[in-house]
Amino acid sequence: MTLTLLGIESSCDDTAAAVVRGTDVLASVVYGQTALHADFGGVVPEIAARAHAEKLDRCVEQALQESGLTLAELDGIAVTAGPGLIGGVLSGVMCAKGISAATGLPLIGVNHLAGHALTPRLTDQVAYPFLMLLVSGGHCQFLIVESHDTYQRIGGTIDDAPGEAFDKTARILGLPQPGGPSVETAAQSGKPKRFTLPRPLLNQAGCDMSFSGLKTAILRARDGVVAEKGGLTAQDQSDLCAGFQAAVTDVLIEKTRRAMQIYLALNPARRSFAIAGGVAANGAIRDGLMQLCTELDTDFVAPPLALCTDNAAMIAYAGIEMMQAGHRDDLTLSARPRWPLDQRAAPMLGSGKKGAKA
Repeated sequence: MTLTLLGIESSCDDTAAAVVRGTDVLASVVYGQTALHADFGGVVPEIAARAHAEKLDRCVEQALQESGLTLAELDGIAVTAGPGLIGGVLSGVMCAKGISAATGLPLIGVNHLAGHALTPRLTDQVAYPFLMLLVSGGHCQFLIVESHDTYQRIGGTIDDAPGEAFDKTARILGLPQPGGPSVETAAQSGKPKRFTLPRPLLNQAGCDMSFSGLKTAILRARDGVVAEKGGLTAQDQSDLCAGFQAAVTDVLIEKTRRAMQIYLALNPARRSFAIAGGVAANGAIRDGLMQLCTELDTDFVAPPLALCTDNAAMIAYAGIEMMQAGHRDDLTLSARPRWPLDQRAAPMLGSGKKGAKA
């Protein structure tokens, strides 16, 4: 039976709803909040949560209109239940609960990271197991995706995620948020070798990464230019962005090479590598990883750019796989600020009262 689900996503600063039937995206609506946070240099959780609460019902209504379906024609509702900014996650969960209570439709709480990790199944029907580099604003992990609910983490960042480092670099250099697109655009006219920047953990074995020191190096390089010239020119910004992007790309490529060796040793019959998450939209990073996969004779899968950043189609699809496996939630479903995919792995970023961060 082909299932049709409504998906709801509100884990950060994008309010999204989508309708997915099997692997067909019938509608995908995303309301961004960039203008609301522009004056603050980053996402303000309280502002994001209020905007989600205001826009979720309209977003769902628009998705249903574009799909040509009514709630009565759906098989269930999938909603991001974590991890993320708790106010935003809670807004989406409560919206989904209200629809479920009113219609009797089954409710499925989805891990936001699983949505990203399963996107290659939605877009390219990639068979299990496959190697995934999940690289986004708040997360960076190498995962062997064995099923919709079984993930083996073989490496990840021990501090800042690349997306976070992109945002902080943009802030350091006076570029607008979100930082990823701003840095990528500026880097196109920059000289990547002008500044000597580190490639953290590149000389250490394993697949773990670190980007905090690279961000600090950008800060020091900027301060050096400002001290010498009294300010930054547009070319200085471009050169710093190009150097930063090249350093991140080099680290991701080398660490992916090592992750591939582990994956292929465990799964010699499968040769599939996928990338997802907001940073997967970066052209230089995509091109570098694509060349690596060509070198290693491995299939490379990168979802369309609209499905790399946060969206509800990936949540709906993850819900479809979960529902097919018999999973259901009820109205006791809780919003979770932290929710690691690999429950067996030790936390990489520490743990607190609310559980492991990643």
